[in-house]
Amino acid sequence: MNSDQIEGKWEQLKGGVQKQWGELTSDDIDVIQGNRKQLVGKIQERYGKAQADAEREVDNWLANQ
Repeated sequence: MNSDQIEGKWEQLKGGVQKQWGELTSDDIDVIQGNRKQLVGKIQERYGKAQADAEREVDNWLANQ
């Protein structure tokens, strides 16, 4: 799924994002608005993960959507 698809399907995906990464707040998810880079950044911020690890998690999660 590419960035345009993520942004286009954000309303359907954001519930799954909050389920997968429960430490992300509703405000975080509203700010992200389907932007993959912002999602990765928020995961790094909330979970203290390296960028590569956060990107891998997002990619794996998106592959299953």
